[in-house]
This record gives sequence, C-alpha cells and structure tokens, in this order.
Amino acid sequence: MLRIAVQAKGRLHEETMRLLEESDVKISLAKRTLLVQSSNFPLEVLFLRDDDIPQSVAAGVADLGIVGENEFVEKQEDAAIVKRLGFGRCRLSLAIPKNIEYTGLDWFEGKKIATSYPSILKDFMCRNGIHADIHVITGSVEVAPSIGLADSIFDIVSSGSTLVNNHLKEVEVVMESEAVLIANRGMTQENKSVLDELLFRMEAVKTAENKKYVLMNVPNDRLSEVVGILPGMKSPTVMPLAQEGWSSVHTVLDEERFWEIISQLKASGAQGILVLSIEKMIV
Repeated sequence: MLRIAVQAKGRLHEETMRLLEESDVKISLAKRTLLVQSSNFPLEVLFLRDDDIPQSVAAGVADLGIVGENEFVEKQEDAAIVKRLGFGRCRLSLAIPKNIEYTGLDWFEGKKIATSYPSILKDFMCRNGIHADIHVITGSVEVAPSIGLADSIFDIVSSGSTLVNNHLKEVEVVMESEAVLIANRGMTQENKSVLDELLFRMEAVKTAENKKYVLMNVPNDRLSEVVGILPGMKSPTVMPLAQEGWSSVHTVLDEERFWEIISQLKASGAQGILVLSIEKMIV
C-alpha cells in the first residue's frame, strides 16, 4: 500500500485532491481523518501541515508527498522530486516598502529581513555576498516593515495583492515554485510499481490540460491547406466522408492558440467544426 502525504488544508489542498480524483483515485472525505484509504487504488492519503510533508517523506512515514517546491527546498530533507505538477505556482521574492528607492541587492546589506524561509534566503544572500540580519517569522510576514520589526521581507508572492495592500513592492525574485511530487528514496519495489501506475495516470491528466479535440469537414481540394495550419501532436486524422469530395479531419489543439487557429481553418474552407473537451490523453 502506497502512502501519500498531502496538505490537510491550504493553497495546494484542493488542486491536489482534484488531481487524485481525475487520476481515478477515489478518496472519501465525508469524514475527515488523518489517514484515508482509497476505495479503488492501493493508496492511502495522509493529511498533514505543508511544512511537515518533506520530513514525513524523507523519514519514510509516507512514501510520497505533494508539497510546494518552496517548502521542499527550505526544509532540505533527503527526498527526491519525481514530478513537477504545474499548479500552485508562486515565487519567493524580496520586497521593501514602496516609498523607498531600490538601488540593487546592495540595498539589503546590514538590513533586517523578515521571512518564513530563512534557509533559502540565507543561501541566496551568501551566494551574492550580502550580509543581512534574517529575522524568522512564522506568519503575517508582510506586516513586519509597517510595525518596525524589519526593513524588508522575503516571502511567497502569487498575485502580488498582499504586497500592495501592505504598501510593499517586489524588488527581487529569488525562486520560482510550483507543486511537486516527492518520494522517499528507500521505497520498496512493490510500491515503486504502484508509483509508476500513479505517474502514468497523472501524466494522462496533465497532458490533457488546456487541450481540445477538434473535428471538422473539409473539401478535398483544401485538405493540404487545412492540414498545413494544424499543429497537432503528430499529424491529424483524415477520413473520407459519405459525401464525395469531402473528408473529416480530427486533431488536438492547445487552448492558448485555439481561436487563432479556428479562424484560419474557417477561412481555409473547414465547416461543421466540432470542439470537445479532453479528459485524459495518453501519448
């Protein structure tokens, strides 16, 4: 039985549970307990605080964990990143009061910096030859400058609204972060096999994200033009229609360029364009 540690609550909890659900790992949350077993997959979920997950995986209390890369790097535990999950993106940045002129990293020389990530910050300052007073705070780091506790902060930034609300400005991005799947280095071979199946399912879910399955009818004399527009995974599927002189073309499009490409297809003679959502994609 594979055990995975996930956040009991917080910014990664909902997306983590959604990923497991879309990977067809059924977890009942009707009665929230510390440990819940899947009803259809050899996996049990251990709900923990985010900062406890790296240590739990490294110590073998859990085989796997889903945690922010920022927490994993900060805790410096001996576990392996096996997959980047693409959600929970944020950055760790240095910020100072917005009314102060920023002159570069040298500005932080001798300054007091409030943070919940002292290890990452210390490493960054050492690499850049800056000597600063790092003041560790476990919560509400952003208020430290306004109450005179610090000259600046080093903290998570997502949208930046928290900084604005506290009259701060971001001046240096130290680290980009996202949710990662980490694994214990001493996992048994049996559990590695279960992990491989879980990774296969997760990859199918992540590959399908932001993609659409598109079907269209195209006159045969415009096929080469239409096919030239399509950026499909390999090449589109082309099948003859019952009506002579026409073919059905099937392909996959990224959401990012969807409307741009659809407009080109229409201009090139494509008709009856049908767009479907993709739940899973195995490549």
